[in-house]
Amino acid sequence: MRALHVSEVGPEAAADVLAVIGRAFGARPPLEPPSTALDETRESVADRLAAVGGVLVRRDGDRPVGALLLDTSRPGLLGLRRVSVDPAHQGHGVASAMVGLAEDLAEERGLDGVWLTARAELPDNVTFWLRRDYVQIAADGSLLVLAKSLWVAVPVATATDMRALGTRLATLVRGGDLLVLTGGLGAGKTTLTQGIGTGLGVRGAITSPTFVIAREHGSTGDGPGLVHVDAYRLGGLDELDDLDLDSTLAEAVTVVEWGAGLAEGLADAWLEIRLDLLRGGGDRALAAAGPERGQPPQQPLATLDRVDTAEVRVASIRPYGPRWATARIRSTLLPPRADATTGHHDRQH
Repeated sequence: MRALHVSEVGPEAAADVLAVIGRAFGARPPLEPPSTALDETRESVADRLAAVGGVLVRRDGDRPVGALLLDTSRPGLLGLRRVSVDPAHQGHGVASAMVGLAEDLAEERGLDGVWLTARAELPDNVTFWLRRDYVQIAADGSLLVLAKSLWVAVPVATATDMRALGTRLATLVRGGDLLVLTGGLGAGKTTLTQGIGTGLGVRGAITSPTFVIAREHGSTGDGPGLVHVDAYRLGGLDELDDLDLDSTLAEAVTVVEWGAGLAEGLADAWLEIRLDLLRGGGDRALAAAGPERGQPPQQPLATLDRVDTAEVRVASIRPYGPRWATARIRSTLLPPRADATTGHHDRQH
Protein backbone atom coordinates (compact mmCIF):
# COMPACT_ATOMS: atom_id res chain seq x y z
CA MET A 1 0.00 0.00 0.00
CA ARG A 2 1.38 3.38 -0.97
CA ALA A 3 1.89 5.92 1.81
CA LEU A 4 -0.47 8.82 2.43
CA HIS A 5 0.86 12.10 3.79
CA VAL A 6 -1.83 14.25 5.41
CA SER A 7 -1.07 17.90 6.22
CA GLU A 8 -2.72 21.06 7.43
CA VAL A 9 -1.99 23.59 4.69
CA GLY A 10 -2.20 27.30 3.96
CA PRO A 11 -2.37 29.45 0.82
CA GLU A 12 0.89 28.04 -0.53
CA ALA A 13 -1.04 24.85 -1.37
CA ALA A 14 -3.90 26.60 -3.21
CA ALA A 15 -3.05 25.18 -6.63
CA ASP A 16 -2.93 21.59 -5.38
CA VAL A 17 -6.12 21.95 -3.33
CA LEU A 18 -7.94 23.50 -6.30
CA ALA A 19 -6.77 20.68 -8.58
CA VAL A 20 -8.22 18.00 -6.28
CA ILE A 21 -11.50 19.91 -5.90
CA GLY A 22 -11.77 20.15 -9.68
CA ARG A 23 -11.14 16.43 -10.24
CA ALA A 24 -13.50 15.34 -7.46
CA PHE A 25 -16.46 17.61 -8.18
CA GLY A 26 -15.97 17.35 -11.93
CA ALA A 27 -16.57 13.60 -11.73
CA ARG A 28 -19.90 13.94 -9.90
CA PRO A 29 -23.18 13.37 -11.74
CA PRO A 30 -25.21 16.49 -12.57
CA LEU A 31 -27.04 17.79 -9.50
CA GLU A 32 -29.83 20.32 -9.11
CA PRO A 33 -29.08 22.89 -7.92
CA PRO A 34 -25.50 22.44 -9.13
CA SER A 35 -22.57 22.71 -6.74
CA THR A 36 -20.56 25.92 -6.83
CA ALA A 37 -17.33 24.01 -6.19
CA LEU A 38 -16.26 24.24 -9.83
CA ASP A 39 -16.53 28.03 -9.59
CA GLU A 40 -13.59 28.11 -7.17
CA THR A 41 -10.41 29.78 -8.40
CA ARG A 42 -6.86 29.65 -7.17
CA GLU A 43 -7.44 33.06 -5.60
CA SER A 44 -10.66 32.08 -3.79
CA VAL A 45 -9.06 28.89 -2.46
CA ALA A 46 -5.94 30.78 -1.36
CA ASP A 47 -8.07 33.34 0.48
CA ARG A 48 -9.91 30.58 2.35
CA LEU A 49 -6.69 28.77 3.21
CA ALA A 50 -5.09 31.99 4.44
CA ALA A 51 -8.07 32.81 6.64
CA VAL A 52 -8.87 29.42 8.16
CA GLY A 53 -6.69 26.71 6.64
CA GLY A 54 -7.29 23.40 4.96
CA VAL A 55 -6.15 19.79 4.72
CA LEU A 56 -4.27 18.20 1.83
CA VAL A 57 -3.48 14.52 1.27
CA ARG A 58 -0.59 13.45 -0.94
CA ARG A 59 0.17 9.92 -2.07
CA ASP A 60 3.83 8.87 -2.10
CA GLY A 61 4.70 12.39 -0.96
CA ASP A 62 3.92 13.93 -4.32
CA ARG A 63 0.54 13.61 -6.03
CA PRO A 64 -2.32 15.49 -4.27
CA VAL A 65 -5.25 13.07 -3.93
CA GLY A 66 -7.47 14.59 -1.23
CA ALA A 67 -8.32 18.07 0.02
CA LEU A 68 -10.78 20.08 2.06
CA LEU A 69 -11.21 23.67 3.20
CA LEU A 70 -11.90 24.61 6.81
CA ASP A 71 -14.67 26.92 8.00
CA THR A 72 -15.19 28.69 11.34
CA SER A 73 -18.51 30.39 10.63
CA ARG A 74 -20.39 28.42 13.31
CA PRO A 75 -19.41 29.19 16.92
CA GLY A 76 -17.66 26.30 18.62
CA LEU A 77 -17.59 24.12 15.50
CA LEU A 78 -15.13 23.48 12.70
CA GLY A 79 -16.70 23.28 9.27
CA LEU A 80 -15.46 21.09 6.42
CA ARG A 81 -16.02 22.50 2.91
CA ARG A 82 -15.23 21.16 -0.55
CA VAL A 83 -14.38 17.71 0.85
CA SER A 84 -12.70 16.13 -2.17
CA VAL A 85 -11.01 12.85 -3.09
CA ASP A 86 -9.48 12.26 -6.51
CA PRO A 87 -11.79 9.68 -8.19
CA ALA A 88 -8.76 7.58 -9.14
CA HIS A 89 -7.86 7.20 -5.46
CA GLN A 90 -11.23 6.59 -3.83
CA GLY A 91 -11.56 3.56 -1.60
CA HIS A 92 -7.98 3.76 -0.32
CA GLY A 93 -8.50 5.55 3.00
CA VAL A 94 -7.89 9.07 1.70
CA ALA A 95 -11.13 10.54 3.04
CA SER A 96 -10.80 8.82 6.43
CA ALA A 97 -7.24 10.07 6.88
CA MET A 98 -8.22 13.60 5.91
CA VAL A 99 -11.25 13.72 8.19
CA GLY A 100 -9.25 12.25 11.08
CA LEU A 101 -6.77 15.11 10.90
CA ALA A 102 -9.57 17.67 10.57
CA GLU A 103 -11.21 16.34 13.75
CA ASP A 104 -7.89 16.54 15.56
CA LEU A 105 -7.52 20.14 14.39
CA ALA A 106 -10.95 20.91 15.85
CA GLU A 107 -9.80 19.51 19.20
CA GLU A 108 -6.52 21.40 19.11
CA ARG A 109 -8.33 24.65 18.36
CA GLY A 110 -10.49 24.14 21.43
CA LEU A 111 -13.67 23.53 19.44
CA ASP A 112 -16.52 21.22 20.37
CA GLY A 113 -17.29 19.50 17.11
CA VAL A 114 -17.34 19.37 13.33
CA TRP A 115 -20.02 20.08 10.73
CA LEU A 116 -20.42 19.88 6.96
CA THR A 117 -23.03 19.70 4.21
CA ALA A 118 -23.72 16.66 2.04
CA ARG A 119 -26.03 16.05 -0.90
CA ALA A 120 -28.88 13.57 -0.40
CA GLU A 121 -28.53 12.56 -4.07
CA LEU A 122 -25.12 11.08 -3.22
CA PRO A 123 -26.08 8.37 -0.70
CA ASP A 124 -22.62 6.80 -0.57
CA ASN A 125 -21.22 10.13 0.61
CA VAL A 126 -23.91 10.45 3.26
CA THR A 127 -23.28 6.89 4.46
CA PHE A 128 -19.57 7.65 4.80
CA TRP A 129 -20.35 10.37 7.34
CA LEU A 130 -23.06 8.47 9.19
CA ARG A 131 -20.64 5.59 9.77
CA ARG A 132 -18.32 8.06 11.46
CA ASP A 133 -21.00 9.11 13.95
CA TYR A 134 -22.07 12.27 12.14
CA VAL A 135 -25.80 12.92 12.36
CA GLN A 136 -28.18 15.07 10.37
CA ILE A 137 -29.13 18.26 12.17
CA ALA A 138 -30.87 20.18 9.36
CA ALA A 139 -31.81 20.02 5.69
CA ASP A 140 -32.53 22.51 2.93
CA GLY A 141 -34.05 20.47 0.15
CA SER A 142 -31.43 17.93 -0.87
CA LEU A 143 -28.66 19.72 1.05
CA LEU A 144 -28.13 17.96 4.38
CA VAL A 145 -26.30 19.50 7.32
CA LEU A 146 -24.37 16.87 9.30
CA ALA A 147 -22.53 17.38 12.58
CA LYS A 148 -20.57 15.50 15.21
CA SER A 149 -19.72 16.47 18.77
CA LEU A 150 -16.24 15.28 19.71
CA TRP A 151 -15.57 12.97 22.63
CA VAL A 152 -13.46 14.15 25.54
CA ALA A 153 -11.29 12.54 28.21
CA VAL A 154 -10.96 14.40 31.51
CA PRO A 155 -8.39 13.47 34.19
CA VAL A 156 -9.91 13.41 37.68
CA ALA A 157 -7.70 13.65 40.77
CA THR A 158 -10.04 13.31 43.75
CA ALA A 159 -13.61 12.55 44.74
CA THR A 160 -14.17 16.30 45.03
CA ASP A 161 -13.00 16.73 41.44
CA MET A 162 -15.30 13.91 40.31
CA ARG A 163 -18.28 15.66 41.90
CA ALA A 164 -17.21 18.94 40.30
CA LEU A 165 -17.13 17.20 36.92
CA GLY A 166 -20.66 15.96 37.57
CA THR A 167 -21.77 19.48 38.42
CA ARG A 168 -20.40 20.73 35.10
CA LEU A 169 -22.12 17.85 33.30
CA ALA A 170 -25.40 18.97 34.86
CA THR A 171 -25.18 22.25 32.93
CA LEU A 172 -25.26 20.26 29.68
CA VAL A 173 -28.21 17.98 30.38
CA ARG A 174 -31.95 18.50 30.27
CA GLY A 175 -35.05 16.45 30.91
CA GLY A 176 -35.15 13.37 28.69
CA ASP A 177 -31.38 12.90 28.57
CA LEU A 178 -29.81 9.48 29.15
CA LEU A 179 -26.35 9.01 30.64
CA VAL A 180 -24.83 5.52 30.53
CA LEU A 181 -22.04 5.06 33.09
CA THR A 182 -19.42 2.33 32.92
CA GLY A 183 -16.48 1.64 35.21
CA GLY A 184 -15.16 -0.88 37.69
CA LEU A 185 -15.98 -0.99 41.37
CA GLY A 186 -14.75 2.19 43.01
CA ALA A 187 -14.25 3.99 39.70
CA GLY A 188 -16.45 6.88 40.84
CA LYS A 189 -19.80 6.30 39.11
CA THR A 190 -21.93 7.18 42.13
CA THR A 191 -19.64 10.08 43.06
CA LEU A 192 -20.06 11.51 39.56
CA THR A 193 -23.83 11.08 39.85
CA GLN A 194 -23.77 12.97 43.16
CA GLY A 195 -22.22 15.91 41.35
CA ILE A 196 -24.86 15.72 38.62
CA GLY A 197 -27.55 15.72 41.29
CA THR A 198 -25.98 18.74 42.99
CA GLY A 199 -25.87 20.60 39.70
CA LEU A 200 -29.49 19.76 38.93
CA GLY A 201 -30.60 20.69 42.44
CA VAL A 202 -32.46 17.48 43.27
CA ARG A 203 -33.79 16.21 46.57
CA GLY A 204 -32.28 13.53 48.74
CA ALA A 205 -28.88 11.99 49.20
CA ILE A 206 -27.57 10.17 46.15
CA THR A 207 -26.09 6.83 47.14
CA SER A 208 -25.36 3.61 45.31
CA PRO A 209 -28.76 2.30 44.13
CA THR A 210 -27.60 -1.35 44.28
CA PHE A 211 -30.29 -2.58 46.64
CA VAL A 212 -33.06 -0.38 45.23
CA ILE A 213 -31.97 -0.70 41.57
CA ALA A 214 -33.71 2.55 40.61
CA ARG A 215 -34.18 5.64 42.74
CA GLU A 216 -35.93 8.85 41.72
CA HIS A 217 -34.82 12.25 43.00
CA GLY A 218 -37.27 15.06 42.39
CA SER A 219 -36.17 18.58 41.58
CA THR A 220 -36.17 21.29 44.24
CA GLY A 221 -36.86 23.89 41.56
CA ASP A 222 -38.06 24.12 37.99
CA GLY A 223 -35.41 21.84 36.49
CA PRO A 224 -35.59 18.13 35.72
CA GLY A 225 -35.41 15.42 38.33
CA LEU A 226 -32.86 12.62 38.38
CA VAL A 227 -33.48 8.89 38.05
CA HIS A 228 -30.48 6.88 39.27
CA VAL A 229 -30.36 3.26 38.11
CA ASP A 230 -27.98 0.38 38.88
CA ALA A 231 -28.07 -2.22 36.11
CA TYR A 232 -25.36 -4.43 37.63
CA ARG A 233 -27.75 -7.19 38.67
CA LEU A 234 -30.11 -6.93 35.72
CA GLY A 235 -30.13 -9.94 33.43
CA GLY A 236 -31.18 -8.19 30.24
CA LEU A 237 -33.55 -5.77 28.53
CA ASP A 238 -36.63 -7.48 29.92
CA GLU A 239 -35.55 -6.78 33.48
CA LEU A 240 -34.65 -3.22 32.55
CA ASP A 241 -38.12 -2.79 31.02
CA ASP A 242 -39.61 -4.04 34.29
CA LEU A 243 -38.28 -0.91 36.00
CA ASP A 244 -40.82 1.12 34.00
CA LEU A 245 -38.31 3.84 33.20
CA ASP A 246 -40.50 4.96 30.32
CA SER A 247 -42.73 6.72 32.83
CA THR A 248 -39.95 9.14 33.81
CA LEU A 249 -37.58 9.01 30.83
CA ALA A 250 -39.08 11.96 28.95
CA GLU A 251 -38.96 14.40 31.89
CA ALA A 252 -36.03 13.33 34.06
CA VAL A 253 -32.30 12.97 33.55
CA THR A 254 -31.69 9.22 33.71
CA VAL A 255 -28.29 7.95 34.87
CA VAL A 256 -27.69 4.21 34.49
CA GLU A 257 -24.65 2.71 36.20
CA TRP A 258 -23.30 -0.50 34.63
CA GLY A 259 -25.51 0.31 31.67
CA ALA A 260 -23.20 -0.31 28.69
CA GLY A 261 -24.68 -2.73 26.17
CA LEU A 262 -28.06 -2.57 27.87
CA ALA A 263 -29.41 0.93 28.50
CA GLU A 264 -28.59 2.48 25.12
CA GLY A 265 -31.86 1.13 23.71
CA LEU A 266 -33.84 3.40 26.00
CA ALA A 267 -33.28 6.47 23.80
CA ASP A 268 -32.08 7.52 20.35
CA ALA A 269 -29.35 9.66 21.92
CA TRP A 270 -27.19 9.27 25.00
CA LEU A 271 -23.91 10.16 26.65
CA GLU A 272 -21.56 7.24 27.23
CA ILE A 273 -19.39 8.00 30.26
CA ARG A 274 -16.58 5.57 30.97
CA LEU A 275 -14.58 5.90 34.18
CA ASP A 276 -11.18 4.23 34.22
CA LEU A 277 -8.75 3.86 37.10
CA LEU A 278 -5.42 3.76 35.30
CA ARG A 279 -1.86 3.27 36.43
CA GLY A 280 1.46 3.98 34.82
CA GLY A 281 1.74 7.73 34.28
CA GLY A 282 -0.19 10.53 32.64
CA ASP A 283 0.66 10.04 28.96
CA ARG A 284 0.04 6.30 28.95
CA ALA A 285 -3.03 6.58 31.15
CA LEU A 286 -4.70 9.16 28.96
CA ALA A 287 -3.78 7.27 25.80
CA ALA A 288 -5.34 4.11 27.21
CA ALA A 289 -8.51 6.05 28.02
CA GLY A 290 -9.01 7.15 24.43
CA PRO A 291 -11.78 5.21 22.69
CA GLU A 292 -10.93 3.17 19.60
CA ARG A 293 -8.28 5.36 18.04
CA GLY A 294 -5.98 4.87 21.05
CA GLN A 295 -4.81 8.45 20.77
CA PRO A 296 -4.16 10.68 23.78
CA PRO A 297 -6.99 13.20 24.11
CA GLN A 298 -6.10 16.78 23.35
CA GLN A 299 -6.17 17.62 27.06
CA PRO A 300 -2.98 19.43 28.04
CA LEU A 301 -0.98 17.36 30.48
CA ALA A 302 -0.39 20.53 32.49
CA THR A 303 -3.85 19.90 33.95
CA LEU A 304 -2.43 16.77 35.57
CA ASP A 305 -0.13 18.79 37.86
CA ARG A 306 -2.03 17.83 40.99
CA VAL A 307 -2.92 14.32 39.85
CA ASP A 308 -0.94 11.35 41.09
CA THR A 309 -0.09 10.11 37.62
CA ALA A 310 0.89 6.72 39.03
CA GLU A 311 -2.86 6.19 39.54
CA VAL A 312 -5.26 8.51 37.75
CA ARG A 313 -8.97 8.33 37.04
CA VAL A 314 -10.02 9.40 33.59
CA ALA A 315 -13.60 10.15 32.60
CA SER A 316 -14.19 9.57 28.88
CA ILE A 317 -17.41 11.18 27.65
CA ARG A 318 -18.64 10.18 24.22
CA PRO A 319 -21.89 11.53 22.70
CA TYR A 320 -24.28 9.54 20.52
CA GLY A 321 -27.29 10.71 18.55
CA PRO A 322 -28.75 13.96 17.24
CA ARG A 323 -29.38 15.48 20.67
CA TRP A 324 -25.63 15.87 21.21
CA ALA A 325 -24.47 16.67 17.68
CA THR A 326 -23.67 20.33 18.40
CA ALA A 327 -23.39 20.20 22.20
CA ARG A 328 -20.62 22.20 23.87
CA ILE A 329 -19.19 19.18 25.67
CA ARG A 330 -15.46 19.85 25.42
CA SER A 331 -15.64 23.56 26.22
CA THR A 332 -17.88 22.87 29.22
CA LEU A 333 -15.92 20.00 30.75
CA LEU A 334 -12.31 20.95 29.99
CA PRO A 335 -10.49 23.91 31.54
CA PRO A 336 -9.71 26.80 29.20
CA ARG A 337 -6.72 26.04 27.04
CA ALA A 338 -3.93 28.57 27.03
CA ASP A 339 -1.89 26.57 24.52
CA ALA A 340 -4.42 26.03 21.72
CA THR A 341 -2.47 26.05 18.49
CA THR A 342 -3.24 26.59 14.85
CA GLY A 343 0.20 25.61 13.59
CA HIS A 344 1.18 23.21 10.85
CA HIS A 345 0.36 19.53 11.34
CA ASP A 346 1.53 16.52 9.37
CA ARG A 347 0.53 12.88 9.55
CA GLN A 348 1.87 9.82 7.77
CA HIS A 349 -0.35 6.82 6.92
